[in-house]
Amino acid sequence: MNRLTPLVIGMAAALAAAPALAQHAGHDAAPAKAPASQSTPRTHAAPTAQQGQGQGEDHSTMDHSTMDHSKMDHSKMDHSKMDHSKMDHSKMDHSKMDHSKMDHSAMGHAAGDLPIDAPPREPIPVVTDADRAAAFPAVHAHHQHGTSTHAYSLIDRLEFSDADDGTALGWEGSGWIGGDLHRFWWRTEGHALQGTVERASVEGLYGRGIRAWWDVVAGVRHDFGEGPGRSWVGVGIQGLAPYKFEVSATVYAGQQGRTLLQAEVEYDTLLSNRWILQWRAEARAYGKDDPALAIGSGLSTLEAGLRLRYEVTRQFAPYIGIEHGRAFGRTADLRRAAGHRAGDTTVVAGIRIWF
Repeated sequence: MNRLTPLVIGMAAALAAAPALAQHAGHDAAPAKAPASQSTPRTHAAPTAQQGQGQGEDHSTMDHSTMDHSKMDHSKMDHSKMDHSKMDHSKMDHSKMDHSKMDHSAMGHAAGDLPIDAPPREPIPVVTDADRAAAFPAVHAHHQHGTSTHAYSLIDRLEFSDADDGTALGWEGSGWIGGDLHRFWWRTEGHALQGTVERASVEGLYGRGIRAWWDVVAGVRHDFGEGPGRSWVGVGIQGLAPYKFEVSATVYAGQQGRTLLQAEVEYDTLLSNRWILQWRAEARAYGKDDPALAIGSGLSTLEAGLRLRYEVTRQFAPYIGIEHGRAFGRTADLRRAAGHRAGDTTVVAGIRIWF
């Protein structure tokens, strides 16, 4: 009996300590892997280190609208494997994201984008002054058409007016024949009353193109009508000034030391595709008196008019308008002495033709 007592006591102590030892061993052993049907789904509330690094995760099924991107390190995420076309970016706070560390070239933000392995697109180059100069070259010379001969004629004014002494007829025309640089010009203008030419002039000039829209002319002129005729030689310039003012200025020298400066300017205001308002002014100044023609030295006459035309075709346009003419200085005195008025305003109607 005495020999079995210690053995019994030892076995009882071992059986009593067995549950505690088993519980203590359970804390040291790795838990067994749960079956697939009983695995707990992962959530973004407690992401693991592996999830934080964006490796091995299917981001196409994630709801990014509920994610706080400000706390995510995008520099360690592989965005090339993310399908951004399924993300709702309207609910994402991109202001807190460090986009400088993101490789956007490898992202597919929408269907139809270039594949990840496609070469980068060429950037659009900055427009330079040389590019602008090549696209809009300055016009420094005439646009030449070869050696062929061309011609142009314009009857700018062929009009009637009701004057105090009867029906008056006025005209002004010009034209040229030649090439781009060398041309023969003709010009004429005049005024007739009751079928009698009161004053008129005709010119023949050589013209040389000096630059785009400008010509230098030189030639002869002859004045005729009531009183003695006068012949002149002249040189001048004509062309299209800035803002599309048509300008002509010619200096003449005649017999017995006579001189004449005649200048004219015209401007067309486009009211519509066919209605055009023409402004016109012409001035004459003489170097000495010519009593036989009631002309005095200095500024002699100034004519200004306004004409509204309707272009039935580009070559044919009837018009109506108003014209005012006035004499100055010695010329006004000579006209009054001859029983004529120094100034007159008339309503005119006529046609404009070119071919």
